[in-house]
Amino acid sequence: MTYRHNRQVRTLVLAALFGTTLFISGCNKHDESSHAPAAAAAADEETAFAITHFSDKTELFVEFVRLAVGRESSFAAHMTTLSDFKPVSAGKMTITLSGAGQPDETFTVDAPARAGIFRPVATPRHVGQRNVTFRLVTPTFTSVHEVGPVTVYASKEAAMKAQAAEKPDGPGAISYLKEQQWQTDYGLTAVAKRPLRAAVAATGTLRAPASHDAQLTAIAAGQVSAAGSFPRVGMKVKQGDVLAYLVPRLGGDTDVATLEVAAQKARIAAQAAGRERERLEALYQQEAVPEKRVSTARSEESLARADLAGAERRLGMYRKGGAGGAGIAIRAPISGTVAEVSVAPGGYINEGQPLLHIADSERLWLEVRVAESDLGRIGQPSGASFSVDGFETPFEVSERSGGRVVGFGNVIDPVTRSAPLLFEFANPDQRLRIGMAVRASVFSGKATEVIAIPATALIDDNGQSVVYVQRGGEAFERRAVQLGMRDGEWVEIRSGVAVGERVVSKGAYQVRLAATAPAAMGEGHVH
Repeated sequence: MTYRHNRQVRTLVLAALFGTTLFISGCNKHDESSHAPAAAAAADEETAFAITHFSDKTELFVEFVRLAVGRESSFAAHMTTLSDFKPVSAGKMTITLSGAGQPDETFTVDAPARAGIFRPVATPRHVGQRNVTFRLVTPTFTSVHEVGPVTVYASKEAAMKAQAAEKPDGPGAISYLKEQQWQTDYGLTAVAKRPLRAAVAATGTLRAPASHDAQLTAIAAGQVSAAGSFPRVGMKVKQGDVLAYLVPRLGGDTDVATLEVAAQKARIAAQAAGRERERLEALYQQEAVPEKRVSTARSEESLARADLAGAERRLGMYRKGGAGGAGIAIRAPISGTVAEVSVAPGGYINEGQPLLHIADSERLWLEVRVAESDLGRIGQPSGASFSVDGFETPFEVSERSGGRVVGFGNVIDPVTRSAPLLFEFANPDQRLRIGMAVRASVFSGKATEVIAIPATALIDDNGQSVVYVQRGGEAFERRAVQLGMRDGEWVEIRSGVAVGERVVSKGAYQVRLAATAPAAMGEGHVH
C-alpha cells in the first residue's frame, strides 16, 4: 500500500539573507536538510511531497519536492525494517525513473546519511508520468519499493502551479516522527481478516499429567541411605535410576547374624539338592531308578534355590551391595525432574512417609474451572488460551499446537459452582511450571473469519477503546473502535478500521502521548 500526501507542516522557505540560506519548518526545531531539497533556487513557498510504501521487508517513507526537468531534487528516504521497526543502518539505494516512453534514469547513493535515512539526489531529464522505484541493497537483504507514477514537470514554475491546484491534506493528523519511532518499542500491524473463536473467561492451574507425576513413599519404616549422589531439587532422573536405599528396621529377635546363618543354610541345602538331582539323573540313564524320583529331585532343588534367593534378598537389605547401596533400592518410576525431597540421607522414616516427588513437565495439564453460568455457552470446548504473570504473550492450547481436551467434568462443585475442564499441551522449553495460576479463555465452536487486530493495539481512553491508524510514515489518526470476540492476543474489530489499514500495535501509548502532550515527546529530529 502506498500513502501520498503533501507535508504542510514541513514548508520550506528559502530566503537570501546576508548570503545565508534559511530553512524554516513547522516541526519542533526541525532541521529540514533532509526533508526538502537543498538545491532549490526560488524564494517562493514550496511544500514537500511525501510517499509511504511497504515492501515485504521494509517501510519506505520518503519526502521530496515535486520533480522538474533539470532541477536537482534531494530525497529524504527513511527506511525501516519491518521485522523490528528499527532504522536500516547500511546499504545502497537506487532510484529509477521509468515509463512515459522515455529511457530509464537511475540515481544512486552508496550509504545512508545517518542510520535509517538515505539522501539520493535526482536530476530528471524527461517530462511526464514516470514510474518511481526505490531499490535498497543491504549486506543481508534486498528490498524493492515500486511506488507508482510521479509527475516530472517541465520546470519548477509548472511544479509550483500544480502544487497550488492541489488540495491540502485534511487536518487532525498526529505527528510521530521516525526518529521517535526508532527509539521506542514501536510496531505496526496490517488490519486483516483472521479466524477467531468465541471464548469464555475462566481461571485455572497448571498441573502435571497423571502419568508424568510420581510421589514416592516409604514401603517400610527404616533408614534412608544415599546411592551415590543423594537426590536434590531440580535433578534430572531417568526411569529405573536408583535414587537411594531404604534400610528397614529389624523386627523382634532378628539381627544381621541370624540372617547370614539363614542364608548360609539355604545355600548348603540348594547345593545338596543339586548334587542329589545330578546323581539320580545319572542312575535314570542306566535305568536304575524310575523317572518319578528324578522329577521329585528336580522339584526339591527348585524349592531350595527359591529359599536361597529369598534369604539373600533379606540379607541384602542390611549389607552393602555391589552397586554401593544398602537396603531396598528406591528407583525412579518415571523420567523427569526431582520436584521435592522430603528426607535427608541417614534419616529415619515411617512406613507411608513421603520420600521424593518426581515430575515431568514436558507436557502439562491446564485445569480450568468453568463457571456454572458459562457452561451453556461453551458446548463442546475446542481449545483454550491462557496468560501467566511474567510472560508477555499468551499461550495457546489447540489441536494445531499439539494440544487436546483430556476431560470435562459433569459434576458441579458445590462450593465454587464450577466444573473442571482439563487440557493437555506440550511444554518443550519447560518455561511453564507446575502449579502456576493462569487466566484462561476457553474456546467453543468453530472459528469465524472476522476483521481482527492485536490486543496490544488497543488503548483504553476514558472507557472507550481506541486505536491509532497510520495515515503516512509520520502521520497517525486516532480512531474509536467497537470490539467483538477475543481470541488469545487477537481482538475482533466490528467498526472503526478497514482491511489493509495499519494500526500501531506496539507503542500506541507513545503515539497517544504525542497527540496529547507533544512537548513530552521531546524535540523534533535533526538530520
